[in-house]
Amino acid sequence: MNAADASEVLLASESVTEGHPDKVCDYISDSILDAYLALDRDDGALGRSRVAVETLAKSNLVVLAGEITSGRVLDHGEIVREAVREIGYVDPGEAFHADGLFVLEALTKQSPEIAQGVDVRDDKALGAGDQGIMFGYASDETSELMPLPILLAHRLTAGLAEDRHAGRAPWLRPDGKSQVTVAYRGIEPARVSQVLVSAQHARDVAQAKIHAYVREDLAPRALGDWHSEDIEVLVNPTGSFAHGGPSADSGLTGRKIIVDSYGGVARHGGGAFSGKDPTKVDRSGHYWCRYVARKTVRAGLARRAEVRVGYAIGRTEPMFVDVETFGTGDPEEAASFVREFSFTPGDMIEQLALLTEVGYRETTNYGHFGRPGFPWERD
Repeated sequence: MNAADASEVLLASESVTEGHPDKVCDYISDSILDAYLALDRDDGALGRSRVAVETLAKSNLVVLAGEITSGRVLDHGEIVREAVREIGYVDPGEAFHADGLFVLEALTKQSPEIAQGVDVRDDKALGAGDQGIMFGYASDETSELMPLPILLAHRLTAGLAEDRHAGRAPWLRPDGKSQVTVAYRGIEPARVSQVLVSAQHARDVAQAKIHAYVREDLAPRALGDWHSEDIEVLVNPTGSFAHGGPSADSGLTGRKIIVDSYGGVARHGGGAFSGKDPTKVDRSGHYWCRYVARKTVRAGLARRAEVRVGYAIGRTEPMFVDVETFGTGDPEEAASFVREFSFTPGDMIEQLALLTEVGYRETTNYGHFGRPGFPWERD
């Protein structure tokens, strides 16, 4: 084990694959959301649907709970099975597989008491779909403006999925985790100290083969220039990981919010993203705060920036907007810059094209931030 010296601080972050039970649930919830937003676009009723769906999965059972208000009702069971099929749970020998699922629905319409504060009527602007505190973070320590530990952790789990789907490691199964520890000197990452990978696998594969794959193939590719022979690498620490996914453990939407954001390096307001349409500010507000934090760093106003905003349900204007620069920039100058942006729900949705350009299933896995292609990641 490589211990940090007195001048170093160790920061660690984890990631999970798309087959992790909680991420299976996130993906199902976002698949249902996408289906209703696509329905709105097809019907010429953009912004009509209100969706807040949570999923629980265990063994052969999937439970959908929440609220959906829309012009039509879709076949949720088929959406669930197709999402699970895409992830790769298709083995009929396992309790959890796409064609053997029982889907239980506990879905109602959005509360009219919420709708009266959110929906646009006459000259009334769109109100926030909930109360809450949202955060967005950016750091110049990587080109993606993300903390290094979570960035590398996502590369490892994404690598597991890519190798499985491509057949490069046919013994891999959908579930998996990673954890990366980085030693910092001041605000600069100095080295990767530890890497942990838990990879679900076929029952007949030798652990030595899995260890060699992670140490000699996956880790060097995922870590890139941060790879070193001095890194302590742990692989499947319990010795075997053949039984995984919702067959082994229960999954629930919204349990991986730190994996979804900054890996614990920055704060999180507490609200989950997946399964929620963009009128829910705990999704759109986090995306917009990330966008503004990126702009703050790109403008040279700080090397690290955390934008924070608070909302009251039904109100259009936020309760407050602020920014923290962690001693890397002038806080008053940064605050003045940040407050030039509109944080109203309608403006955030329009500026980021959250009803037209975003496929929310694409956001579900390997981080909502730091990946190209999303509107909030554009300079």
